[in-house]
Order: sequence, then C-alpha cells, then structure tokens
Amino acid sequence: MTQRVRGFSLLEVIAATLLLAIAFSALLKVAGGSIALTRNADDHSQAALWARSLLDTVDITTPLRAGASEGRFDDHYRWRLVVTPWTAPRAQAAAPMATPELAGNPMRMVKLDLDVYWGARSRERSAHFSTLRLLGPPATGTP
Repeated sequence: MTQRVRGFSLLEVIAATLLLAIAFSALLKVAGGSIALTRNADDHSQAALWARSLLDTVDITTPLRAGASEGRFDDHYRWRLVVTPWTAPRAQAAAPMATPELAGNPMRMVKLDLDVYWGARSRERSAHFSTLRLLGPPATGTP
C-alpha cells in the first residue's frame, strides 16, 4: 500500500500568493492615503496658527489702514491681508439699537481678510480667515 502525501498544489500556492499581494497592495494604498491626510491636516493646522498669530498682532506696531499687504511667515508659508472698512448691514442699522450713547461713538470697524498660502506654485494650497476688528477713534493731528 502506498501512502499518498497530502499538500497544496502549485496552483493553490500561486493563487494564495496572488491574493496576499493584492491585499497587501490595498493596505499600502490605504496607509499612504492616511499619511497624506495627516500631512494635509498638519499643514492646515500650521496655517491656522500662523494666521492667528498675525491677526492677533496686526494692529500693535502700526495702525490698520484700508488696503492690501502681503509677506512671508517662513520659507513654506506666505500671507496676503486685505483690510476694508466695515459698516453694519441695513437690516441691523434699522434696528432700534441706536441709543444716544452709540450715536456719536467714534469707534470704527474694519474687516480683515487673511489668506495663507503654502506649497509649490503648481500645487499651491490656501486657507482663508476673516474677522472684524474694532478700532478706536481716528488719530488727530495735534494732541
């Protein structure tokens, strides 16, 4: 009596290896996508930190004036700031909030629109930040 050894055929081994290779390549694609998303989130977080820093200090050294300005944070991030005067929409102006104390108030509002850019020019990314800033009365020529 001959004993027959049971095992896998060459075809079954090749099919199993092929299936394993397909599953492994799919896992690598998912891991690569995860790394890219993490990098994108990190870039946006860094842009938000730069924007907050600039918006917090923009009126400290020089007074805000209407217009556009731009600059660089570092070698990777650059910015463009647009300052425009802001007035309340008509619906808010018609509301019964105008008390005598507020009617002669010399305070002014400006809108700050900040765009932060990063990456190569061919694939440049950007984030937009917008806020309102309350300014004091305009400076007079003589104290």
